[in-house]
Amino acid sequence: MAQVLEFKLPDLGEGLTEAEIVRWLVEVGDVVAIDQPVVEVETAKAMVEVPCPYGGVVTARFGEEGTELPVGAPLLTVAVGADASDALAGGPDGAAGERPAGAGPAADTTRGTGSGPGTGSTAGPRSGNGSGSGPGSGEGSGNVLVGYGTSAPLERRRRVRRPVVPVASTAAATAPSGTFANAAPTAPAAPGEGPLPVISPLVRRLARENNLDLRELTGSGPEGLIMRADVEYALRAAAVQARPGRPVTEPHPRVASAPATAPLSAPASAPSAPIRSSAAVHGEVRVPLKGIRGAVADKLSRSRREIPDATCWVDADATELMRARTAMNAAGGPKISLLALLARICTAALARFPELNSTVDLEAREIVRFDQVHLGFAAQTDRGLVVPVVRDAHARDAEGLTAEFARLTEASRTGALTPADLTGGTFTLNNYGVFGVDGSTPIINHPEAAMLGVGRIVPKPWVHEGELAVRQVVQLSLTFDHRVCDGGTAGGFLRYVADCVEQPAVLLRTL
Repeated sequence: MAQVLEFKLPDLGEGLTEAEIVRWLVEVGDVVAIDQPVVEVETAKAMVEVPCPYGGVVTARFGEEGTELPVGAPLLTVAVGADASDALAGGPDGAAGERPAGAGPAADTTRGTGSGPGTGSTAGPRSGNGSGSGPGSGEGSGNVLVGYGTSAPLERRRRVRRPVVPVASTAAATAPSGTFANAAPTAPAAPGEGPLPVISPLVRRLARENNLDLRELTGSGPEGLIMRADVEYALRAAAVQARPGRPVTEPHPRVASAPATAPLSAPASAPSAPIRSSAAVHGEVRVPLKGIRGAVADKLSRSRREIPDATCWVDADATELMRARTAMNAAGGPKISLLALLARICTAALARFPELNSTVDLEAREIVRFDQVHLGFAAQTDRGLVVPVVRDAHARDAEGLTAEFARLTEASRTGALTPADLTGGTFTLNNYGVFGVDGSTPIINHPEAAMLGVGRIVPKPWVHEGELAVRQVVQLSLTFDHRVCDGGTAGGFLRYVADCVEQPAVLLRTL
């Protein structure tokens, strides 16, 4: 007899309390294997795939794409057991529903899972992850933390289909009283058939917040993929059409006609609906502080509240550093980035001034110094500002740092960073010179104790060897937590960094 188990949104770590459903990877009626990813969610830090610790038939899903769920809310229910497929026919322990005639029995959910530890062949789910109904309630690996699962390869799965039933009604039929299923969106499904040619959650969110039907657009990307530019153009076109006497004279060749009867933020079909984040009211535009933007706001506010910071800065002649980089790259082999050379200088400076590679434990009233340097660097992406972390930066050479910076930067742009890539930093390097500015007083990335800022490198008049010359000059700034050190230590750190920039041989002498 099949047993229906409920899988809840697991604790995603690092204090994250909610996540937004970006894309379901399974449908009601699908057969899933143990530790198979079932849903892609977006947190304030990254997008991750959540694996289900049970193997069986999916009987219900909770929440549409775009729904925000708190940790511990039901994600889906799985019918586990030899007769798992009977749950679709409304068995005594199954979900309400009907399996199509002629459908075969469900696949054996224990097949191929192995007998090693954590495979769930005999043991129930481990306690503490909030995903089941108790030990011994059914088969499962217990590995519900994001990115973890058993090492056994997934078996080929076959799908058990049934007539399409709305997710909300299915969830209501199977969820116990008081579950989160009642909070699922009730908005009608988008018109048309077939999957939306959209892969970017940013594009989906932009369209959703402006009540734009993506099925009315024709994407300009490869194979009709809807890009962010397509959505933005459609929004601008609709805004112009909504103004009297301001018709759109040059429609986008790849965008279908957008509705012009009313602004996108206030559709005629829902006049009483609450104003969404981007809706204009009396000349105002409201943007919700959620997702990465909300996480950044919370972290920066906490930094300002808790950290008594101070900033010192100095101009440095970077001509010799630029020449050294040119010579290194001319010697052959992988190219060395300027950021990697600055990172090497940072780690050497932190070895001399370890007070800045630390944090403050307020509860214990202690300064905690770290032996290892996990170097964060600020990266601007379409989703907002993120700070990926290079692990053990002190143990990497310039070539290794260049490769790791490139990997994390690419992952930032594609939204593939994991929570582990964004946490655990001990010091941050902020190269704001890429934005064409000379200086800044950055806010410390809480709970770290310092951040080094690097401005743009530009030709400027400079006294070199007693004569006025044009040199490549950069402004360096250090914002530090005044609780961990005084100005003498901070000044010594920054002066050492400047000396290494001006004379890279100084770095070689101290290694």
